[in-house]
Amino acid sequence: MAEGKRRRRGPRRRRESAEKTGGGSAAVKARETSKDRETSRHASSAPRKRPPERYAALDLGTNNCRLLIAAPRGRGFRIVDAYSRIVRLGEGLASTGALSPVATARAMEALRICAEKVEKRGVTHIRCIATQACRAASNGRAFLDEVKAVTGLDFEIIPPEEEARLSVAGCGDLLDADAPAGLVFDIGGGSTEISWVRPKDGRAEMAAWHSMPVGVVNLSERWGGREMDLATYEAVVDAVREEIRAVGDPAGLREAFEQVGAHFLGTSGTVTSIAGVHLKLPRYRRDLVDGLWLTREDARAVTERLIAMDFAARASEPCIGVDRADLVVCGCAILEALLREWPVERIRVGDRGLREGVLADLARSARKERTQRRRG
Repeated sequence: MAEGKRRRRGPRRRRESAEKTGGGSAAVKARETSKDRETSRHASSAPRKRPPERYAALDLGTNNCRLLIAAPRGRGFRIVDAYSRIVRLGEGLASTGALSPVATARAMEALRICAEKVEKRGVTHIRCIATQACRAASNGRAFLDEVKAVTGLDFEIIPPEEEARLSVAGCGDLLDADAPAGLVFDIGGGSTEISWVRPKDGRAEMAAWHSMPVGVVNLSERWGGREMDLATYEAVVDAVREEIRAVGDPAGLREAFEQVGAHFLGTSGTVTSIAGVHLKLPRYRRDLVDGLWLTREDARAVTERLIAMDFAARASEPCIGVDRADLVVCGCAILEALLREWPVERIRVGDRGLREGVLADLARSARKERTQRRRG
């Protein structure tokens, strides 16, 4: 009986103890609510922290769709994400004058992936640029308007001069500071940009530029890049050389190129593929290719090997693959035409260029914004 009474008192004692310590008290709840309101008021009045800066450069070319995403580091940037896909947007453009539905569908698929990466990485500064295929196509602007409606990516079609400037800005630090002059070439799918440069303050100063409406895609479609014999290759070289010769010497640097030390600086898939084959890499390695020096004879030796191969053999090369196997020999022909018209002994390879130029511009713009906020 006593034991039963003790059991009945137990819950009552726990309730009394709780009341004495304030548990369940309306006054305590009121105090907690007041504190919550005070905390909320302070939080709302505190300045919101800005999201971390992220830059994105998206390049839609005749052959490739490429994206780089970077974060600021000092006065420059570091790459945090990258994406590249061969889309052949300019396939058939030379014969029809328009982008085909099949080509735009390939490009749209790649651009959806780019848009997802941009969103996921919290990009704060972005520039999307389209080059030769959209410049030349009758429906280029209409396609980019559709891209914006579907993905939110807002593209600008840049002129050749801006394309050349960005390529030099992106790779110019690879120019030999002791060289009397250099020639930067960017062999694209539908055009080739060449820039005559001089070293200045550790960078490349552009003295003149020219854009040729020849690239690996339109040359391959015209001359048959899948299987190309030596005679056809020489015909391609001669045709491209005529384009280069017609430009003359716009920067007045011919004498500088006759001196020891002048060199080429290549920033394209062609020259990085040549470098990879030259090094006999079992898989592409940017850390070994970017900045590599080749002699003129190194490049020609690789070209001779590639011409001797059939399509399947070129496709089996780890640094070429099936997507470039019908294009790379035409790229070699463009390089050879440049070498014959502007002879140099050395070629420096850059796995960087237009997108890095865009990122450098974005980083510079972001720094100015930060400075203005601090002053304001």
